[in-house]
Amino acid sequence: MLTSTYTLVALSVEQTTVRAALQSLLDELRALPGDFSTLAAGRAAQLCTALRQAYDNCHWRKLDKFLVPALRRSTAAADRLLEELERLSGQAASAMATAEACVGAADRPVPRDVFCGAVESCVAALRCRLEREEHELFPLARAAVGGDAWFAIANQMLAHDAYAQEHRAGPRRLRHELVGHAGHDVHARRQATLTAAH
Repeated sequence: MLTSTYTLVALSVEQTTVRAALQSLLDELRALPGDFSTLAAGRAAQLCTALRQAYDNCHWRKLDKFLVPALRRSTAAADRLLEELERLSGQAASAMATAEACVGAADRPVPRDVFCGAVESCVAALRCRLEREEHELFPLARAAVGGDAWFAIANQMLAHDAYAQEHRAGPRRLRHELVGHAGHDVHARRQATLTAAH
């Protein structure tokens, strides 16, 4: 039970992160000037980028990578709920496509009502999915998934985090080494110049 609790808490942290990103997007949307029927294409494109990132973050969570496959293996009772969650993701993707189509490639004003309505529909579908995961999927998983499976999921998640951490640290370490070498080269050149001057 401790392993399942750890895993569900870790997944809930991801839920909170996605929910915060969606709320931030809505806040930006509602802060737009309300006295125009169109939006600047550049501003709409920025909002579309934020929407795409929020959608991708929702789509590539550990929940989908690790918990859902284990749940499918453990019980057929989850199939209908998982189908409904996928339907919500499909609704979000469709709304996002509508928002992106409003922006298009041309630098032309974007119809405010259509664009904002599409963004709000996408956010609403993703929020609905998050709610159903927390109130239906998590309790179902807690009851249906066995202890060994929870242990395997937790191990997969820890390995995933370690891999991600290593790959985030890799570029930083390389930059540090490059800066260090560059600093050393500058120091060496300065020393050579001073020596030559004497």
